[in-house]
Amino acid sequence: MLRALDIRGFVLIEESSIDFGDGFTVLTGETGAGKSMLVDAIELLVGGRGDAAAVRGGAERAELAAEFDVDPKGALAAWLAERDLSGDPGQVILRRTVDGSGRSRCFINGHAATLAQLKEAGEYLVDIHGQHLHQSLLRAAAQRELLDAQAGAEPLASDARNSYRDWKRLEAIAAEAQKNYAAREAERAEIQDRVTELKRISPVEGEWERVAAEHSLLQHGSSLLAGAQSALEALTESEGAALAQLSAVASRLRALSAHDARLGPIVELVESAAAQAGEAVRELRHYASRVDLDPDALRAVEERIEALHAAARRHRVRPEDLPQRHAELEKRLAELELAVDPEALQREVAAARLRYEAAAKKLTARRQHGAQALSKAVTAGMQQLAMAGGRFEVLLKKLDEPGAAGAEEVEFQVASHPSLPLRPLARVASGGELSRISLAIQMVAAKASPVGTLVFDEVDAGIGGSVAETIGRALRSLGKERQVLCVTHLPQVAANGDQQWLVVKSASRGKVNVQASLLNRAARIEELARMLGGSESTARKHAAELLDAG
Repeated sequence: MLRALDIRGFVLIEESSIDFGDGFTVLTGETGAGKSMLVDAIELLVGGRGDAAAVRGGAERAELAAEFDVDPKGALAAWLAERDLSGDPGQVILRRTVDGSGRSRCFINGHAATLAQLKEAGEYLVDIHGQHLHQSLLRAAAQRELLDAQAGAEPLASDARNSYRDWKRLEAIAAEAQKNYAAREAERAEIQDRVTELKRISPVEGEWERVAAEHSLLQHGSSLLAGAQSALEALTESEGAALAQLSAVASRLRALSAHDARLGPIVELVESAAAQAGEAVRELRHYASRVDLDPDALRAVEERIEALHAAARRHRVRPEDLPQRHAELEKRLAELELAVDPEALQREVAAARLRYEAAAKKLTARRQHGAQALSKAVTAGMQQLAMAGGRFEVLLKKLDEPGAAGAEEVEFQVASHPSLPLRPLARVASGGELSRISLAIQMVAAKASPVGTLVFDEVDAGIGGSVAETIGRALRSLGKERQVLCVTHLPQVAANGDQQWLVVKSASRGKVNVQASLLNRAARIEELARMLGGSESTARKHAAELLDAG
Protein backbone atom coordinates (compact mmCIF):
# COMPACT_ATOMS: atom_id res chain seq x y z
CA MET A 1 0.00 0.00 0.00
CA LEU A 2 1.23 3.48 -0.89
CA ARG A 3 1.92 5.40 2.32
CA ALA A 4 3.69 8.55 1.19
CA LEU A 5 4.50 10.38 -2.04
CA ASP A 6 7.14 13.14 -2.18
CA ILE A 7 7.56 15.24 -5.32
CA ARG A 8 10.10 17.98 -6.07
CA GLY A 9 10.70 19.85 -9.31
CA PHE A 10 8.27 17.74 -11.31
CA VAL A 11 6.48 19.44 -14.26
CA LEU A 12 4.49 22.18 -12.45
CA ILE A 13 5.00 20.87 -8.92
CA GLU A 14 7.69 22.72 -6.98
CA GLU A 15 7.37 20.61 -3.84
CA SER A 16 4.55 18.44 -2.53
CA SER A 17 4.16 15.64 0.02
CA ILE A 18 1.08 13.47 0.36
CA ASP A 19 0.42 10.86 3.06
CA PHE A 20 -2.14 8.37 1.84
CA GLY A 21 -4.48 6.35 4.04
CA ASP A 22 -6.29 3.05 3.72
CA GLY A 23 -9.45 2.57 1.71
CA PHE A 24 -10.74 4.83 -1.05
CA THR A 25 -8.95 8.17 -1.64
CA VAL A 26 -10.20 10.72 -4.17
CA LEU A 27 -8.24 13.53 -5.81
CA THR A 28 -10.35 16.44 -7.04
CA GLY A 29 -9.86 19.99 -8.31
CA GLU A 30 -10.62 22.34 -11.17
CA THR A 31 -10.13 21.11 -14.72
CA GLY A 32 -6.43 21.56 -15.55
CA ALA A 33 -5.42 21.87 -11.88
CA GLY A 34 -2.89 19.07 -12.24
CA LYS A 35 -4.70 16.11 -10.67
CA SER A 36 -3.42 13.65 -13.24
CA MET A 37 0.07 15.01 -12.65
CA LEU A 38 0.12 13.12 -9.35
CA VAL A 39 -0.80 9.93 -11.19
CA ASP A 40 1.99 10.69 -13.68
CA ALA A 41 4.42 10.96 -10.76
CA ILE A 42 3.34 7.56 -9.41
CA GLU A 43 3.63 6.07 -12.90
CA LEU A 44 7.15 7.47 -13.29
CA LEU A 45 8.11 5.95 -9.92
CA VAL A 46 7.03 2.49 -11.02
CA GLY A 47 9.01 2.51 -14.25
CA GLY A 48 7.08 4.78 -16.61
CA ARG A 49 8.78 6.69 -19.40
CA GLY A 50 10.61 9.82 -18.24
CA ASP A 51 12.29 12.60 -20.19
CA ALA A 52 13.48 16.18 -19.78
CA ALA A 53 9.87 17.42 -19.94
CA ALA A 54 9.36 15.98 -16.46
CA VAL A 55 11.68 18.63 -14.96
CA ARG A 56 10.04 21.82 -13.70
CA GLY A 57 11.29 25.01 -15.33
CA GLY A 58 14.20 26.42 -13.33
CA ALA A 59 14.85 23.16 -11.46
CA GLU A 60 18.02 21.09 -11.89
CA ARG A 61 16.12 17.81 -11.71
CA ALA A 62 12.83 16.20 -10.85
CA GLU A 63 12.99 14.11 -7.68
CA LEU A 64 10.26 11.62 -6.81
CA ALA A 65 9.98 9.19 -3.90
CA ALA A 66 7.28 6.84 -2.67
CA GLU A 67 7.02 4.69 0.44
CA PHE A 68 5.00 1.47 0.38
CA ASP A 69 3.93 -0.97 3.08
CA VAL A 70 4.39 -4.55 1.87
CA ASP A 71 4.12 -8.07 3.22
CA PRO A 72 7.60 -8.89 4.63
CA LYS A 73 7.07 -12.52 3.61
CA GLY A 74 5.42 -11.81 0.26
CA ALA A 75 6.58 -12.29 -3.33
CA LEU A 76 8.04 -8.77 -3.61
CA ALA A 77 10.15 -9.24 -0.47
CA ALA A 78 11.59 -12.45 -1.96
CA TRP A 79 12.18 -10.70 -5.31
CA LEU A 80 14.07 -7.88 -3.56
CA ALA A 81 16.16 -10.29 -1.48
CA GLU A 82 17.23 -12.24 -4.59
CA ARG A 83 18.57 -9.00 -6.09
CA ASP A 84 20.13 -7.55 -2.92
CA LEU A 85 17.63 -4.67 -2.97
CA SER A 86 15.99 -5.27 0.42
CA GLY A 87 15.39 -2.49 2.93
CA ASP A 88 13.55 -2.36 6.24
CA PRO A 89 11.18 -5.32 6.71
CA GLY A 90 7.65 -4.55 5.56
CA GLN A 91 8.66 -1.41 3.69
CA VAL A 92 9.76 -0.50 0.17
CA ILE A 93 11.02 2.94 -0.84
CA LEU A 94 11.22 3.80 -4.54
CA ARG A 95 13.10 6.90 -5.68
CA ARG A 96 13.74 8.31 -9.12
CA THR A 97 15.42 11.42 -10.46
CA VAL A 98 15.30 12.89 -13.96
CA ASP A 99 17.74 15.67 -14.91
CA GLY A 100 17.45 18.41 -17.51
CA SER A 101 18.99 16.23 -20.22
CA GLY A 102 16.42 13.50 -19.61
CA ARG A 103 18.88 11.16 -17.89
CA SER A 104 17.15 9.10 -15.24
CA ARG A 105 18.44 7.42 -12.07
CA CYS A 106 16.48 4.81 -10.11
CA PHE A 107 16.78 3.57 -6.53
CA ILE A 108 15.04 0.83 -4.57
CA ASN A 109 15.45 0.99 -0.78
CA GLY A 110 18.47 3.24 -1.30
CA HIS A 111 20.18 0.80 -3.67
CA ALA A 112 20.90 1.87 -7.25
CA ALA A 113 18.60 -0.04 -9.60
CA THR A 114 17.91 -0.30 -13.31
CA LEU A 115 14.75 1.08 -14.88
CA ALA A 116 13.71 -2.49 -15.70
CA GLN A 117 14.05 -3.45 -12.02
CA LEU A 118 12.03 -0.39 -10.96
CA LYS A 119 9.31 -1.35 -13.42
CA GLU A 120 9.29 -4.97 -12.26
CA ALA A 121 9.04 -3.92 -8.61
CA GLY A 122 6.26 -1.50 -9.54
CA GLU A 123 4.23 -4.36 -11.01
CA TYR A 124 4.03 -5.82 -7.50
CA LEU A 125 2.93 -2.50 -5.99
CA VAL A 126 0.64 -0.42 -8.23
CA ASP A 127 -1.96 -1.08 -10.92
CA ILE A 128 -2.82 2.09 -12.89
CA HIS A 129 -6.02 2.38 -14.91
CA GLY A 130 -5.77 5.47 -17.09
CA GLN A 131 -8.48 7.66 -18.53
CA HIS A 132 -7.51 6.63 -22.08
CA LEU A 133 -7.52 2.89 -21.47
CA HIS A 134 -10.80 2.53 -23.35
CA GLN A 135 -8.93 3.70 -26.45
CA SER A 136 -6.33 0.96 -26.14
CA LEU A 137 -9.07 -1.60 -25.48
CA LEU A 138 -10.22 -1.08 -29.06
CA ARG A 139 -7.03 -2.80 -30.23
CA ALA A 140 -7.14 -6.58 -30.69
CA ALA A 141 -3.70 -6.99 -29.09
CA ALA A 142 -4.79 -5.10 -25.95
CA GLN A 143 -7.92 -7.26 -25.68
CA ARG A 144 -5.84 -10.43 -25.98
CA GLU A 145 -3.33 -9.23 -23.37
CA LEU A 146 -6.11 -8.29 -20.93
CA LEU A 147 -7.78 -11.69 -21.31
CA ASP A 148 -4.45 -13.48 -20.78
CA ALA A 149 -3.75 -11.41 -17.67
CA GLN A 150 -7.22 -12.10 -16.26
CA ALA A 151 -7.06 -15.81 -17.10
CA GLY A 152 -3.55 -16.27 -15.71
CA ALA A 153 -2.52 -17.35 -19.18
CA GLU A 154 0.55 -15.13 -19.58
CA PRO A 155 3.10 -17.95 -18.91
CA LEU A 156 1.26 -20.18 -21.41
CA ALA A 157 1.21 -17.33 -23.95
CA SER A 158 4.96 -16.94 -23.49
CA ASP A 159 5.51 -20.68 -24.02
CA ALA A 160 3.41 -20.61 -27.20
CA ARG A 161 5.25 -17.55 -28.49
CA ASN A 162 8.70 -19.10 -27.87
CA SER A 163 7.64 -22.45 -29.34
CA TYR A 164 6.30 -20.71 -32.44
CA ARG A 165 9.56 -18.82 -32.93
CA ASP A 166 11.60 -22.05 -32.56
CA TRP A 167 9.36 -23.80 -35.06
CA LYS A 168 9.59 -20.99 -37.63
CA ARG A 169 13.34 -20.68 -37.16
CA LEU A 170 13.86 -24.36 -37.92
CA GLU A 171 11.43 -24.11 -40.82
CA ALA A 172 13.50 -21.24 -42.26
CA ILE A 173 16.67 -23.30 -41.86
CA ALA A 174 15.01 -26.17 -43.72
CA ALA A 175 13.92 -23.91 -46.57
CA GLU A 176 17.38 -22.39 -46.83
CA ALA A 177 18.98 -25.84 -46.71
CA GLN A 178 17.05 -26.91 -49.78
CA LYS A 179 18.44 -23.94 -51.71
CA ASN A 180 22.00 -23.90 -50.42
CA TYR A 181 22.86 -27.54 -49.84
CA ALA A 182 26.32 -27.43 -51.49
CA ALA A 183 27.39 -24.21 -49.80
CA ARG A 184 26.25 -25.47 -46.42
CA GLU A 185 28.05 -28.77 -46.88
CA ALA A 186 31.29 -26.88 -47.62
CA GLU A 187 30.76 -24.72 -44.55
CA ARG A 188 29.97 -27.79 -42.47
CA ALA A 189 33.19 -29.53 -43.57
CA GLU A 190 35.29 -26.47 -42.77
CA ILE A 191 33.72 -26.01 -39.34
CA GLN A 192 34.09 -29.74 -38.65
CA ASP A 193 37.86 -29.39 -39.19
CA ARG A 194 37.96 -26.39 -36.85
CA VAL A 195 35.95 -28.19 -34.17
CA THR A 196 38.17 -31.29 -34.49
CA GLU A 197 41.26 -29.12 -33.98
CA LEU A 198 39.79 -27.39 -30.96
CA LYS A 199 38.65 -30.68 -29.47
CA ARG A 200 42.24 -31.92 -29.77
CA ILE A 201 43.50 -28.81 -27.96
CA SER A 202 40.50 -28.80 -25.56
CA PRO A 203 40.85 -25.22 -24.28
CA VAL A 204 39.02 -24.65 -20.98
CA GLU A 205 37.67 -21.51 -19.36
CA GLY A 206 40.37 -19.65 -17.41
CA GLU A 207 43.20 -21.88 -18.68
CA TRP A 208 45.07 -19.15 -20.53
CA GLU A 209 45.42 -16.98 -17.44
CA ARG A 210 46.54 -19.99 -15.38
CA VAL A 211 49.23 -21.24 -17.78
CA ALA A 212 50.52 -17.69 -18.39
CA ALA A 213 51.01 -17.22 -14.64
CA GLU A 214 52.63 -20.66 -14.32
CA HIS A 215 54.94 -19.93 -17.26
CA SER A 216 56.07 -16.66 -15.68
CA LEU A 217 56.97 -18.47 -12.46
CA LEU A 218 58.81 -21.30 -14.19
CA GLN A 219 60.58 -19.02 -16.67
CA HIS A 220 61.93 -16.77 -13.94
CA GLY A 221 62.52 -19.54 -11.41
CA SER A 222 66.32 -19.15 -11.41
CA SER A 223 66.29 -15.39 -11.01
CA LEU A 224 63.57 -15.62 -8.33
CA LEU A 225 65.57 -18.17 -6.35
CA ALA A 226 68.81 -16.21 -6.77
CA GLY A 227 67.11 -13.05 -5.63
CA ALA A 228 65.63 -14.74 -2.58
CA GLN A 229 69.01 -16.25 -1.62
CA SER A 230 70.77 -12.93 -2.15
CA ALA A 231 68.29 -11.23 0.11
CA LEU A 232 68.74 -13.94 2.76
CA GLU A 233 72.51 -13.48 2.62
CA ALA A 234 72.23 -9.71 3.01
CA LEU A 235 69.82 -10.05 5.90
CA THR A 236 71.34 -12.84 7.93
CA GLU A 237 74.20 -14.85 6.41
CA SER A 238 76.91 -12.44 5.19
CA GLU A 239 79.48 -10.68 7.28
CA GLY A 240 77.80 -7.60 8.72
CA ALA A 241 74.33 -8.97 7.94
CA ALA A 242 71.50 -6.47 8.33
CA LEU A 243 69.60 -8.48 10.95
CA ALA A 244 72.67 -8.80 13.19
CA GLN A 245 73.41 -5.09 12.74
CA LEU A 246 69.83 -4.14 13.71
CA SER A 247 70.00 -6.34 16.81
CA ALA A 248 73.34 -4.81 17.82
CA VAL A 249 72.04 -1.24 17.32
CA ALA A 250 68.93 -2.04 19.33
CA SER A 251 71.03 -3.48 22.15
CA ARG A 252 73.34 -0.41 22.31
CA LEU A 253 70.45 2.03 22.23
CA ARG A 254 68.59 0.06 24.88
CA ALA A 255 71.58 0.43 27.22
CA LEU A 256 71.84 4.17 26.49
CA SER A 257 68.11 4.71 27.06
CA ALA A 258 68.71 4.11 30.74
CA HIS A 259 70.45 7.52 30.74
CA ASP A 260 68.07 9.32 28.38
CA ALA A 261 64.41 8.23 28.19
CA ARG A 262 63.97 10.04 24.87
CA LEU A 263 65.81 7.14 23.22
CA GLY A 264 63.03 4.73 24.28
CA PRO A 265 60.72 5.27 21.27
CA ILE A 266 63.71 5.01 18.92
CA VAL A 267 64.73 1.71 20.52
CA GLU A 268 61.19 0.40 19.97
CA LEU A 269 61.33 1.36 16.28
CA VAL A 270 64.70 -0.40 15.77
CA GLU A 271 63.56 -3.51 17.67
CA SER A 272 60.38 -3.56 15.56
CA ALA A 273 62.50 -3.34 12.40
CA ALA A 274 64.67 -6.22 13.65
CA ALA A 275 61.55 -8.32 14.37
CA GLN A 276 60.10 -7.62 10.92
CA ALA A 277 63.47 -8.40 9.28
CA GLY A 278 63.49 -11.71 11.16
CA GLU A 279 59.96 -12.47 9.90
CA ALA A 280 61.10 -11.62 6.36
CA VAL A 281 64.00 -14.08 6.70
CA ARG A 282 61.61 -16.88 7.69
CA GLU A 283 59.25 -16.12 4.80
CA LEU A 284 62.15 -15.92 2.31
CA ARG A 285 63.45 -19.33 3.39
CA HIS A 286 59.94 -20.79 2.99
CA TYR A 287 59.59 -19.12 -0.44
CA ALA A 288 63.02 -20.34 -1.62
CA SER A 289 62.13 -23.92 -0.69
CA ARG A 290 59.06 -23.76 -2.99
CA VAL A 291 60.57 -22.15 -6.12
CA ASP A 292 60.18 -24.66 -8.96
CA LEU A 293 63.22 -25.09 -11.26
CA ASP A 294 61.74 -28.03 -13.22
CA PRO A 295 62.86 -27.57 -16.88
CA ASP A 296 60.46 -30.30 -18.09
CA ALA A 297 57.50 -28.48 -16.54
CA LEU A 298 58.66 -25.22 -18.16
CA ARG A 299 58.94 -26.93 -21.55
CA ALA A 300 55.45 -28.44 -21.21
CA VAL A 301 53.89 -25.09 -20.30
CA GLU A 302 55.65 -23.35 -23.21
CA GLU A 303 54.34 -26.00 -25.61
CA ARG A 304 50.81 -25.50 -24.27
CA ILE A 305 51.08 -21.71 -24.64
CA GLU A 306 52.32 -22.08 -28.22
CA ALA A 307 49.44 -24.46 -29.05
CA LEU A 308 46.86 -22.04 -27.64
CA HIS A 309 48.53 -19.09 -29.42
CA ALA A 310 48.56 -20.92 -32.77
CA ALA A 311 44.89 -21.88 -32.44
CA ALA A 312 43.94 -18.33 -31.45
CA ARG A 313 45.71 -16.94 -34.55
CA ARG A 314 43.93 -19.40 -36.84
CA HIS A 315 40.53 -18.61 -35.33
CA ARG A 316 41.27 -14.86 -35.07
CA VAL A 317 40.39 -14.58 -31.38
CA ARG A 318 42.33 -13.96 -28.20
CA PRO A 319 43.72 -17.12 -26.53
CA GLU A 320 41.42 -16.61 -23.54
CA ASP A 321 38.40 -16.58 -25.90
CA LEU A 322 39.11 -20.02 -27.41
CA PRO A 323 36.64 -21.93 -25.14
CA GLN A 324 33.81 -19.58 -26.19
CA ARG A 325 34.79 -19.90 -29.86
CA HIS A 326 34.82 -23.68 -29.50
CA ALA A 327 31.26 -23.65 -28.12
CA GLU A 328 30.05 -21.32 -30.89
CA LEU A 329 31.50 -23.55 -33.60
CA GLU A 330 29.98 -26.69 -32.09
CA LYS A 331 26.56 -25.03 -32.00
CA ARG A 332 26.89 -23.91 -35.64
CA LEU A 333 28.09 -27.37 -36.63
CA ALA A 334 25.01 -28.95 -35.05
CA GLU A 335 22.76 -26.62 -37.07
CA LEU A 336 24.65 -27.37 -40.29
CA GLU A 337 24.56 -31.10 -39.72
CA LEU A 338 20.80 -30.83 -39.53
CA ALA A 339 20.77 -28.67 -42.65
CA VAL A 340 22.73 -31.19 -44.70
CA ASP A 341 20.53 -34.02 -43.48
CA PRO A 342 17.08 -33.11 -44.90
CA GLU A 343 15.29 -35.98 -43.22
CA ALA A 344 16.73 -35.18 -39.80
CA LEU A 345 15.91 -31.53 -40.31
CA GLN A 346 12.31 -32.28 -41.28
CA ARG A 347 11.97 -34.42 -38.16
CA GLU A 348 13.18 -31.47 -36.09
CA VAL A 349 10.72 -29.12 -37.81
CA ALA A 350 7.85 -31.56 -37.20
CA ALA A 351 8.83 -31.96 -33.55
CA ALA A 352 9.00 -28.18 -33.10
CA ARG A 353 5.55 -27.81 -34.67
CA LEU A 354 4.13 -30.44 -32.32
CA ARG A 355 5.65 -28.57 -29.35
CA TYR A 356 4.01 -25.36 -30.55
CA GLU A 357 0.65 -27.02 -31.15
CA ALA A 358 0.71 -28.51 -27.65
CA ALA A 359 1.55 -25.12 -26.14
CA ALA A 360 -1.14 -23.40 -28.23
CA LYS A 361 -3.71 -26.01 -27.21
CA LYS A 362 -3.03 -25.39 -23.51
CA LEU A 363 -3.26 -21.65 -24.12
CA THR A 364 -6.58 -22.02 -25.94
CA ALA A 365 -8.07 -24.07 -23.10
CA ARG A 366 -7.00 -21.49 -20.53
CA ARG A 367 -8.34 -18.65 -22.67
CA GLN A 368 -11.69 -20.40 -23.11
CA HIS A 369 -12.10 -20.76 -19.37
CA GLY A 370 -10.95 -17.16 -18.78
CA ALA A 371 -13.23 -15.82 -21.54
CA GLN A 372 -16.29 -17.31 -19.85
CA ALA A 373 -15.35 -15.86 -16.46
CA LEU A 374 -14.52 -12.42 -17.88
CA SER A 375 -17.70 -12.31 -19.98
CA LYS A 376 -19.83 -13.12 -16.93
CA ALA A 377 -18.05 -10.63 -14.64
CA VAL A 378 -18.13 -7.69 -17.08
CA THR A 379 -21.77 -8.37 -17.97
CA ALA A 380 -22.60 -8.18 -14.25
CA GLY A 381 -20.66 -4.92 -14.01
CA MET A 382 -22.60 -3.43 -16.91
CA GLN A 383 -25.88 -3.97 -15.04
CA GLN A 384 -24.57 -1.67 -12.28
CA LEU A 385 -23.60 1.02 -14.77
CA ALA A 386 -27.06 1.80 -16.17
CA MET A 387 -26.75 -0.77 -18.94
CA ALA A 388 -29.48 -3.14 -17.72
CA GLY A 389 -29.78 -6.14 -19.99
CA GLY A 390 -26.45 -5.34 -21.61
CA ARG A 391 -24.12 -8.21 -22.47
CA PHE A 392 -20.39 -8.61 -22.82
CA GLU A 393 -18.74 -11.56 -24.46
CA VAL A 394 -15.16 -12.51 -25.17
CA LEU A 395 -15.14 -14.26 -28.54
CA LEU A 396 -12.30 -16.57 -29.52
CA LYS A 397 -12.10 -16.88 -33.30
CA LYS A 398 -9.93 -19.72 -34.60
CA LEU A 399 -7.27 -18.56 -37.03
CA ASP A 400 -6.71 -20.27 -40.37
CA GLU A 401 -3.00 -20.04 -39.69
CA PRO A 402 -1.89 -20.08 -36.03
CA GLY A 403 0.64 -17.46 -35.01
CA ALA A 404 2.99 -16.44 -32.23
CA ALA A 405 0.04 -15.13 -30.17
CA GLY A 406 -1.79 -18.47 -30.36
CA ALA A 407 -4.31 -20.32 -32.48
CA GLU A 408 -7.14 -17.83 -32.04
CA GLU A 409 -7.96 -14.16 -32.27
CA VAL A 410 -9.50 -12.50 -29.19
CA GLU A 411 -12.36 -10.09 -29.76
CA PHE A 412 -14.44 -8.26 -27.14
CA GLN A 413 -18.08 -8.03 -28.18
CA VAL A 414 -20.82 -6.03 -26.48
CA ALA A 415 -24.53 -5.32 -26.68
CA SER A 416 -25.51 -2.28 -24.60
CA HIS A 417 -29.23 -3.16 -24.69
CA PRO A 418 -31.16 -6.47 -24.74
CA SER A 419 -32.65 -5.61 -28.14
CA LEU A 420 -29.25 -5.13 -29.75
CA PRO A 421 -27.03 -7.87 -31.18
CA LEU A 422 -23.49 -8.41 -29.97
CA ARG A 423 -21.00 -6.27 -31.90
CA PRO A 424 -17.22 -5.76 -31.68
CA LEU A 425 -16.29 -3.29 -28.94
CA ALA A 426 -14.54 -1.15 -31.58
CA ARG A 427 -17.91 -0.54 -33.25
CA VAL A 428 -19.70 0.83 -30.15
CA ALA A 429 -20.82 4.26 -31.31
CA SER A 430 -21.55 6.07 -28.01
CA GLY A 431 -18.57 7.47 -26.16
CA GLY A 432 -20.49 7.26 -22.88
CA GLU A 433 -21.28 3.59 -23.45
CA LEU A 434 -17.66 2.87 -24.32
CA SER A 435 -16.53 4.62 -21.12
CA ARG A 436 -18.95 2.59 -18.99
CA ILE A 437 -18.00 -0.71 -20.62
CA SER A 438 -14.33 0.16 -20.23
CA LEU A 439 -14.89 0.96 -16.56
CA ALA A 440 -16.73 -2.32 -16.02
CA ILE A 441 -13.77 -4.16 -17.56
CA GLN A 442 -11.30 -2.21 -15.44
CA MET A 443 -13.24 -2.89 -12.24
CA VAL A 444 -13.09 -6.62 -12.98
CA ALA A 445 -9.38 -6.36 -13.81
CA ALA A 446 -8.73 -4.40 -10.61
CA LYS A 447 -10.44 -7.03 -8.44
CA ALA A 448 -8.29 -9.72 -9.99
CA SER A 449 -5.08 -7.71 -9.59
CA PRO A 450 -2.85 -8.94 -6.73
CA VAL A 451 -1.27 -5.53 -6.08
CA GLY A 452 -2.11 -3.46 -3.01
CA THR A 453 -2.71 -0.08 -4.66
CA LEU A 454 -5.13 0.56 -7.52
CA VAL A 455 -5.09 3.94 -9.28
CA PHE A 456 -7.97 5.17 -11.45
CA ASP A 457 -7.30 8.33 -13.46
CA GLU A 458 -10.59 9.91 -14.56
CA VAL A 459 -11.93 6.59 -15.80
CA ASP A 460 -15.43 7.96 -15.08
CA ALA A 461 -15.26 10.47 -17.97
CA GLY A 462 -18.51 10.61 -19.92
CA ILE A 463 -20.54 9.25 -16.98
CA GLY A 464 -22.88 11.05 -14.62
CA GLY A 465 -26.07 10.93 -12.56
CA SER A 466 -27.09 7.75 -10.78
CA VAL A 467 -24.40 5.82 -12.66
CA ALA A 468 -21.77 8.01 -11.01
CA GLU A 469 -23.20 7.16 -7.58
CA THR A 470 -23.00 3.47 -8.46
CA ILE A 471 -19.37 3.87 -9.52
CA GLY A 472 -18.58 5.73 -6.31
CA ARG A 473 -20.09 2.97 -4.17
CA ALA A 474 -18.30 0.30 -6.22
CA LEU A 475 -14.93 2.02 -5.78
CA ARG A 476 -15.56 2.49 -2.07
CA SER A 477 -16.43 -1.20 -1.76
CA LEU A 478 -13.24 -2.07 -3.64
CA GLY A 479 -11.38 0.16 -1.17
CA LYS A 480 -12.34 -2.19 1.65
CA GLU A 481 -10.20 -4.87 0.01
CA ARG A 482 -7.42 -2.74 -1.50
CA GLN A 483 -6.11 0.81 -1.37
CA VAL A 484 -7.86 2.75 -4.16
CA LEU A 485 -6.78 6.18 -5.47
CA CYS A 486 -9.08 7.90 -7.93
CA VAL A 487 -8.79 11.16 -9.85
CA THR A 488 -12.39 12.23 -10.51
CA HIS A 489 -14.51 15.16 -11.64
CA LEU A 490 -17.74 13.59 -10.40
CA PRO A 491 -19.09 14.77 -7.02
CA GLN A 492 -21.03 11.52 -6.64
CA VAL A 493 -17.78 9.56 -6.83
CA ALA A 494 -15.82 12.01 -4.65
CA ALA A 495 -18.46 11.87 -1.88
CA ASN A 496 -17.78 8.15 -1.45
CA GLY A 497 -14.10 8.66 -0.69
CA ASP A 498 -12.73 7.78 2.73
CA GLN A 499 -10.50 10.81 2.30
CA GLN A 500 -10.33 13.60 -0.26
CA TRP A 501 -7.38 15.64 -1.49
CA LEU A 502 -7.87 18.93 -3.30
CA VAL A 503 -5.40 19.73 -6.07
CA VAL A 504 -4.95 23.45 -6.77
CA LYS A 505 -2.90 25.25 -9.39
CA SER A 506 -1.65 28.73 -8.45
CA ALA A 507 0.62 31.39 -9.95
CA SER A 508 3.09 33.59 -8.07
CA ARG A 509 5.83 35.81 -9.42
CA GLY A 510 5.32 34.46 -12.88
CA LYS A 511 5.67 30.82 -11.81
CA VAL A 512 2.91 28.22 -11.73
CA ASN A 513 2.75 25.65 -8.93
CA VAL A 514 0.49 22.70 -8.13
CA GLN A 515 -0.28 21.76 -4.53
CA ALA A 516 -2.47 19.11 -2.87
CA SER A 517 -4.16 19.43 0.52
CA LEU A 518 -6.24 17.01 2.61
CA LEU A 519 -9.80 18.25 3.15
CA ASN A 520 -11.78 18.09 6.39
CA ARG A 521 -15.58 17.71 6.33
CA ALA A 522 -16.32 21.41 5.91
CA ALA A 523 -13.79 21.79 3.13
CA ARG A 524 -15.13 18.66 1.42
CA ILE A 525 -18.63 20.13 1.39
CA GLU A 526 -17.28 23.31 -0.24
CA GLU A 527 -15.37 21.33 -2.87
CA LEU A 528 -18.33 19.03 -3.60
CA ALA A 529 -20.57 22.11 -3.91
CA ARG A 530 -18.15 23.56 -6.46
CA MET A 531 -18.21 20.29 -8.39
CA LEU A 532 -22.03 20.25 -8.31
CA GLY A 533 -22.41 23.86 -9.50
CA GLY A 534 -25.73 25.70 -9.18
CA SER A 535 -26.57 28.19 -6.43
CA GLU A 536 -24.25 28.16 -3.44
CA SER A 537 -26.81 27.28 -0.78
CA THR A 538 -28.47 24.55 -2.84
CA ALA A 539 -25.11 23.08 -3.90
CA ARG A 540 -23.82 23.05 -0.30
CA LYS A 541 -26.97 21.31 0.90
CA HIS A 542 -26.74 18.73 -1.85
CA ALA A 543 -23.01 18.29 -1.15
CA ALA A 544 -23.67 17.60 2.53
CA GLU A 545 -26.36 15.08 1.60
CA LEU A 546 -24.00 13.33 -0.80
CA LEU A 547 -21.28 13.19 1.85
CA ASP A 548 -23.64 11.79 4.47
CA ALA A 549 -25.06 9.26 2.01
CA GLY A 550 -21.54 8.18 1.01
